[in-house]
Amino acid sequence: MRLFHFSDDPDIGSFEPRPVRVPAARPPGQEWLNGPLVWAIDEAHEHLYLFPRECPRILIWSTPTTSKLDRDEWFGDRPHKAIAFVERAWLERLEAGLIYRYEMPSASFRDVEDVGMWVSPQSVRPSRIEALSSLPRALESRNVELRVVDSLVPLKGLWRTSLHASGIRLRNAQGWAAQS
Repeated sequence: MRLFHFSDDPDIGSFEPRPVRVPAARPPGQEWLNGPLVWAIDEAHEHLYLFPRECPRILIWSTPTTSKLDRDEWFGDRPHKAIAFVERAWLERLEAGLIYRYEMPSASFRDVEDVGMWVSPQSVRPSRIEALSSLPRALESRNVELRVVDSLVPLKGLWRTSLHASGIRLRNAQGWAAQS
């Protein structure tokens, strides 16, 4: 299994455990996930992080319980495995973006059983680093459709569908906080 950490910093020699910047409400017994950890994502879900670090985005994909109605409404007959929505205000930064994909040795990581995320309680030295540019093309090569919208706010209803919806850095989306 391949695990990665994405960053805009090209010079990370060692990842040190640190608490999350914005603690999340966790189910009882999982509060430790807000504590000092090194985070990584598995290869199957790396497309969630093919964006400039602070870029707000929503990604959706089908699951075994997704209804045909929801799949047809959002994907139509397109064969993409996922759809990524970004705000038009971020498109230029996405197109010009350069990020670094650090490959992480998996020995110390534990699966948190949440959309491909893994954590390590100890320092991790990456085994490889790769610069990624042409991020829209990187998404396309992973069978992810990029949709540019004026605002992510109208997409809040995606969490009420049978699709899986994942929102990242939504605090940076135009008007998101006002709608919460």
